[in-house]
Amino acid sequence: MPTNKYDEKSIQHLEGLEHIRKRPGMYIGKLGDGSQEDDGIYILMKEVLDNSIDEHITGYGNLIILNINDNRVSVRDYGRGIPLKKVVECVSLVNTGAKYDTEVFQYSVGLNGIGTKAVNALSKSFLVRSYREGKFFQAYFEGGELIDTKEGKTDEADGTFIQFLPDKKFFPNFKYDDEFVCQRIQNYCYLYTKLTIQYNGRNFKSKNGLLDLLTKEVGDSSLYDIVHYVGKTTEFSFTHKKNSSSEQYFSYANGQFTPLGGTHQMAFKEGLLKGINEFFVKNWSAQDIRDGIIGAISIRLQNPIFESQTKTKLSNPEIKAKLVEEVKTAVLTLLRKSPETAQNLSKKIQENVTLHKQISDLRQVSRSDSNRRINIPKLKDCKFHLNQGGKNSDLGEKSMIFLTEGDSASGTLNTARDVMTQAVFSLRGKPMNVFGKSKAEMLKNEELKNVMEALGIKSSIDGLRYGKVIFATDADIDGFHIRILLLTYFLSFFEDLVRAGRVWILDTPLFRVRNKTVTTYCYSEEERDRMVKQIRSAEVTRFKGLGEISAKEFGQFIGEDMRLIPVTIENAETLKSDMEFYMGNNTPQRRDFIMNYLI
Repeated sequence: MPTNKYDEKSIQHLEGLEHIRKRPGMYIGKLGDGSQEDDGIYILMKEVLDNSIDEHITGYGNLIILNINDNRVSVRDYGRGIPLKKVVECVSLVNTGAKYDTEVFQYSVGLNGIGTKAVNALSKSFLVRSYREGKFFQAYFEGGELIDTKEGKTDEADGTFIQFLPDKKFFPNFKYDDEFVCQRIQNYCYLYTKLTIQYNGRNFKSKNGLLDLLTKEVGDSSLYDIVHYVGKTTEFSFTHKKNSSSEQYFSYANGQFTPLGGTHQMAFKEGLLKGINEFFVKNWSAQDIRDGIIGAISIRLQNPIFESQTKTKLSNPEIKAKLVEEVKTAVLTLLRKSPETAQNLSKKIQENVTLHKQISDLRQVSRSDSNRRINIPKLKDCKFHLNQGGKNSDLGEKSMIFLTEGDSASGTLNTARDVMTQAVFSLRGKPMNVFGKSKAEMLKNEELKNVMEALGIKSSIDGLRYGKVIFATDADIDGFHIRILLLTYFLSFFEDLVRAGRVWILDTPLFRVRNKTVTTYCYSEEERDRMVKQIRSAEVTRFKGLGEISAKEFGQFIGEDMRLIPVTIENAETLKSDMEFYMGNNTPQRRDFIMNYLI
């Protein structure tokens, strides 16, 4: 019989910051160690920066100073400063702040009174100091508990200073990645052209806003001059990239990056479709117009509604119609002003139309979609899928598909997997190298076409059936080669899936170290050597492939503690040249590179 007692003592009341420390994931998403750009330590930094940005939006302060030293973060702005008598409340009492007053903060991101409270609660030490009209008030906290306050006169300019050190209780072995920090800062500057952010002595600023953002992203691969529009509360830019068939968007609401898009991104895409079709007096499909496009949209609005505390998707339905009309009208005006841009845009769309006809012709010789979806060779599907809606939508978001090599590894995965949310697709050896090939050529390859159909992305990535696409290959030369070929496939035709954070690599153990009482798994030679020293009479097994690990053992490596490595694009400007060097028809140069590396 159950032994857990449930009575009055089971009911707990957690004061303010206690709840945040008890359930941090509810407020900042995942915790992490800083190795991924959406890890919690960057969310803490963002929450503090957002407050300073809000001051700038309101018209106070064009400089923000950010410093990170030994993982201790400090932010100094030159806004109005927190009202001195409310400093402690504003950083420690949930649902307390000025941003509920739309007269004071019309276009703020932080509307729920949580931001700095979460930072305070999840920090080992937290210091806030406000300067206003020649006076200051300072409060110091540890673990969310108020330790000390000070106040007095000052010669400092008005503004707020916050310094915090994330608590290792929540973020063990964490470290700020300079590249992630710089990228976030630069994004702020793209959105606010009058703002300068100084980071560890280096100044960041943007003169042309979203035009600068796309210029950096496309490099020399733009097919025509980037189209750029700046309105009262809306800014957008777009172009098409050479040799690209994927869509890519950067969307922002009140300065908040929304990687999952939302109402504003949908309105932007619809407005582009309507504006371009009206200008050319055509009835092109969305796919004809948007294949190969890269765009950015930023809007400011009162009372933004986000789907979660981490604000990754905007959900304000009332803004859509007006925004669609604004984008459409702006596109018509901008294309009329630039006939050369309009001509090159039309040429790209005509190429898309031709390509889509070729793809359609290829599909007509295939079996019907309904049969292929059910009988895709080598696919062991799961029950729940992405975007299926209903009461199981959470399970759909957790769904994943493993792309693995050969029947042996697939057999292990298929036995160990959770059939509710984990699917397996078995590759037949090494996929085709698709670098430099058209989508029509790729579709002639039966296996890669099956991958595309298994994922549900043959028409658009909007049909993606799984929350994560995971490469599960052996940790040997052949396995690494298959990873690279799969990366080439996705970066060539489905780059937007990579940018959306949907593509991952499964990290599996290389060694098992055990004796009669202890069994551990090691992911590197260093881990193996360390465990051999700790475990007496250790027996070491080197796993040569996934198929050598028993299904019973393997289950733990794809369970709750699964190790996944995100596939990200660090430098968009060099992506094409890097792919050409490693996957293009230049074998002699690669051979020389390898030989030099070996030496």
